Amino acid sequence: MEGEGSGQSPTWLVEQRYRAVLEVLDGSPVSEVAVRYGVSRQTIYTWKYKYDTDGFEGLREKSRRPRTSPTRLPAEIEALACEMRRANPRWGARRIAYELARTSPAAAPSRATVHRVLERNGLIRHQKQQHRRKYKRWQRETPMHLWQLDLVGGIFLADGRECKMLTGIDDHSRFVVIATVLAVPSGRAVADGFVRAMRTYGVPAEVLTDNGKQFTGRFTKPRPAEVLFERVCRENGVTAKLIKPYSPTTTGKIERWHQTLRRELLDVSGPFADLPAAQAAVDAWVHTYNTARPHQALEMATPASRFRPNPPPEPTVVVAPQPSGKDHEPTPTIPAEAPLLLPSATQAVEFDAVIPASCRLGILPRVQYVRIQPEHVGRRARVWADENTVHVIIDGKVIKSTSSRLDAANLHELSLRGAIPAGPPPALVPQPGRPDPDAVIEVDRKVDGSGITQLGNTHVKVGYELANQRVTLRLDGQLLHVVHDGVLAKTLPAPISPDARTRLRGARIVTDELPPPAAGAIAVERKVPVDGVIMVARQRLRVGRTYAGEIVTVHVEDTFFRVTLNGADLSLHPRKNQHPVTRFRAKIHSPKL
Repeated sequence: MEGEGSGQSPTWLVEQRYRAVLEVLDGSPVSEVAVRYGVSRQTIYTWKYKYDTDGFEGLREKSRRPRTSPTRLPAEIEALACEMRRANPRWGARRIAYELARTSPAAAPSRATVHRVLERNGLIRHQKQQHRRKYKRWQRETPMHLWQLDLVGGIFLADGRECKMLTGIDDHSRFVVIATVLAVPSGRAVADGFVRAMRTYGVPAEVLTDNGKQFTGRFTKPRPAEVLFERVCRENGVTAKLIKPYSPTTTGKIERWHQTLRRELLDVSGPFADLPAAQAAVDAWVHTYNTARPHQALEMATPASRFRPNPPPEPTVVVAPQPSGKDHEPTPTIPAEAPLLLPSATQAVEFDAVIPASCRLGILPRVQYVRIQPEHVGRRARVWADENTVHVIIDGKVIKSTSSRLDAANLHELSLRGAIPAGPPPALVPQPGRPDPDAVIEVDRKVDGSGITQLGNTHVKVGYELANQRVTLRLDGQLLHVVHDGVLAKTLPAPISPDARTRLRGARIVTDELPPPAAGAIAVERKVPVDGVIMVARQRLRVGRTYAGEIVTVHVEDTFFRVTLNGADLSLHPRKNQHPVTRFRAKIHSPKL
């Protein structure tokens, strides 16, 4: 029998209470009525009092909600918090509470209150937290003590090129000091970007980088050497620190900033029109990050509020040695600017050369060679070179174009060897029998065991699922379509320029329609281990120990995995994530001897 504390008042419950009250009014003992209706004597007296006071309606259950809630969050503040979450899905409760405190300081809720509001309105997706490793966190005490530097890719242009960006962040304040988009991530370009940042913010005490060849030459073969970046650090008194190999967590601050950059800018912006447009977009986003975006690691302060640049360094006075003798006047002192001024990039140069019998034309023998086709041996060629491109021209036609490995010092050395200043770069004219650069072309290529094929001098990562297969690559505008067995396998950004496509081996013009994509699920193979659990797309699927040693087929759908053996269904598992499949074949280890 339901008592008074149920919080509900259906019709049968009110009638039950009414009958109990009538029995008491007819003279039945209260204790007997309480036993029959399964309630206490006090409940019977309460029902009788309510009936005497308000009649039949008094037996209905009344709301127990308090008449006033002084501490309840106002409805407009709760609605504003929900709108902030919907407009900015990456904002958490702490960021929303901070923004509400800025807009409405008098009614600013706490982080826990905002979290309850988001959870109550279904705006939080709970996920299992996995903390497999614990890291020792560290931070420099003052700004300008340490800069973390790195190179990051993923900046695509409309012409299909992928550029890299030199990034740098102050360890104490998280202030981004360097964000330079580079067409070619050479050692020269990295040093130039570092010097420009020091001219703007001053010279840091230390820099921390990985072991990339642009930052250090300690792994240079056959013996270690000093690269340009290390020379800049040495000339300016900066201590260059390197992380241990394969330890990216040491530069965790810059790596975490790369993740924020990808999610908030690169993933939503799409390909940029050109290099200046990409740099302008990055500069605008970095300015907002430094000055307006609160940082949780800084107690919701902006990086600009914690950053203090060093004053410009005093000019270093270099005094030339004085020769002995009374007839010589003192040599005036020469102020040397700091930080180090690198030599400016020289203009393009050109010179004549004869194609040798080895078919390897030396642009600068110790730096770069260009391989030429055998039919041009013995002919005189005109070489046009700058820091980005090298063109080899015979009889007014460009027979070879390749990326340049030369820097400003190499171009200056060529000019000392007789090269003259060059004019504008030559126009690439399609040769007879080769397709127009704007045409849609196809080439047939073989994918190696690592899922990589080659277009000219460019390596294209097609994917593990097409390893050791023959595919057709269709270049259409800024896209590269991969066709296998008459179906469209995938679409990638075009890795080479339209001019370079005219020189591809086996290129042909196509006019037919693009084949449709493959339908159905992706099928992968797995060998069941002794514990009966296999891994697909970072998810554990329990097949059973009965099938240990068998090779099963897993059909990967959007929402589930279907495991089959010899065409018979074994099990069905819900898909809990959307991680891509990177391994399609079963690992079969050879038996131990």
